[in-house]
Amino acid sequence: MTEYSYDVQKLFLEMMMQDAQSFLRVQNIFNDENFDRDLKETAKFIYDHANEHKTLPDRVQVKAVTNIDLLEIPDLNSGQTDWFLGEFEAFTRRTELERAILKSADLLEKGEYDPVEKLIKDAVQISLTKDLGTDYFEDPRARLAALKDNNGQNSTGWPKLDKLLYGGFNRGELQIFAGGSGSGKSLFMQNLAVNWMEAGLSGVYITLELSEGLTAMRVDSMLTNTPTKQLFKDIETVEMKVKMMGRKAGALQIKYMPAQSNVNDIRAFVKELSIKQGKSIDFMCIDYLDLLMPVSAKVSPNDLFVKDKYVSEELRNLARELNILFVTASQLNRSAVEEIEFDHSHISGGISKINTADNVFGIFTSRAMRERGRYQIQAMKTRSSSGVGMKVDLEFDIESLRIRDLGDDEEYQQFKKQSSSIYDQIKAKTLTTDTANDATVADEPGKIVADVQSTKLKQMLAGIKAKG
Repeated sequence: MTEYSYDVQKLFLEMMMQDAQSFLRVQNIFNDENFDRDLKETAKFIYDHANEHKTLPDRVQVKAVTNIDLLEIPDLNSGQTDWFLGEFEAFTRRTELERAILKSADLLEKGEYDPVEKLIKDAVQISLTKDLGTDYFEDPRARLAALKDNNGQNSTGWPKLDKLLYGGFNRGELQIFAGGSGSGKSLFMQNLAVNWMEAGLSGVYITLELSEGLTAMRVDSMLTNTPTKQLFKDIETVEMKVKMMGRKAGALQIKYMPAQSNVNDIRAFVKELSIKQGKSIDFMCIDYLDLLMPVSAKVSPNDLFVKDKYVSEELRNLARELNILFVTASQLNRSAVEEIEFDHSHISGGISKINTADNVFGIFTSRAMRERGRYQIQAMKTRSSSGVGMKVDLEFDIESLRIRDLGDDEEYQQFKKQSSSIYDQIKAKTLTTDTANDATVADEPGKIVADVQSTKLKQMLAGIKAKG
C-alpha cells in the first residue's frame, strides 16, 4: 500500500502547480484537510487562489504566503500525469475514509446511527470523473442496440402493460402505482409479485399495513388459483399446490414493518436476509410509500411534499443500489375519486413523487369494477412520453384475486359483441321510453355512466331475453 508521506503530498502540489489541467481534473475531490499539517496552509492557499482568481498562483506567491518551496518538475510527461491522477484519487479516498471512521466512532458513542452509513459511503465513493458520456456520432448502431437490450428487461406478466412499457420494467428503476382508498393497490402489487415468482424471479414483499398472514393468504389464492373462500376448506390440497409451485417458482419473503419505518430499516432487513439465506433478490414490492418516513431529513409527517420527496428519492437510490425491480404504491387524494382521468395533481403529497419515479400509473378500479371483473391502469408517467395518458384494461377474477390480460381470443370477442349489443338495446329503449333520465351508455361493456333504475333494467333485460 502506498504511503502518502509529506514528500508524496508535496509532490502532488508541485505537479498541480506545473500543470493547471491536472489541478482542474482533481479540483472536485480536492480538500486541504487531507494534507499533513505542514502542507495544509499551502494546499488551502492554492485552492482558494484558483477559485477566486480562476488561475493558479505562481511559486513566488506560494513561498511568500506559506513559506513552502514548490519545485519545478523537469520534463513532465503524460505517464507522470496519469500516475498523479490515480494516486491523488486513492490518497483522497483513503484520507476521507479514515476521517469518516473517526467521526463515526464519535457519532456511535452519542447514539446517532443514521449519519454513519452516509459518511462511510461518501468516502468510499470518492472518484474522479472518468465517464465522459456518449459520443453521439461514434457508433449509432451499437448505441441503439444497447438501448434496445436494456429496455424492458423484465415482463410485468401482463403483455398489454408490457407493450406500453416497451417490454416491461427495468432493474434499478422506481415504479409507483397510485390509487384511492380501496382501489386495490395491494392486490395489484401482490399479483405483480406472483407474476415474477412464476417467471422464476425471487423477491421481497414489504407490507406496512396488512399482516404477513393475510398477505400470504392472498398469494396462496393467486398462486394456486383457489378461491379465497375455499382455502380453509381443504388446507392439505392448498399446501400441496403451494409446494408444487414452489419447486419451479422463485422465492418470496413477506415481511411486515410498522408504519414510520424508513429505507435504512428496509436496507438492513435485505442485508440480514442475504446473510442468513445466502440469496440475492430480483425484485421488491413496498406496500406502500406514503407510510414510510425519510432517513435523510427530520420532517413533519404532515408536510407530505417534503416527506414524500425524500422517501421517493431514497427508494429510487435503493433500487439502483440493489439493482432490482422495484415497485411501490401511493395514495391518490380525495379529489381523484370521481375523476375519469388522472393527472399529477391527484397524487397525494404532490408532484415530488412523480418527478422521482421512472414510471407512475393510476389505478382506476373501484370495488364495483372489480366485482364486474375489471381493472384499469392509466399511465401517468412513463420512460417514453408517448405512453402518458394511455389506459390498459385488465381482467380480475374476484374468486382467486388474479389479475390477467383481457383476453383477445374468440371467446372474449364474442362476449364483448353480445354485451355491446345488449347495452345498445338498453340505451335505445331508455332514450325512447324515458328521455328525462337521458341515459348514456359507453361503447365498451361494463361502463354504464347513467343511473338506470334497477326495476326498469330488469324489465328491459327480460324483454330482450323474450325476443331472443
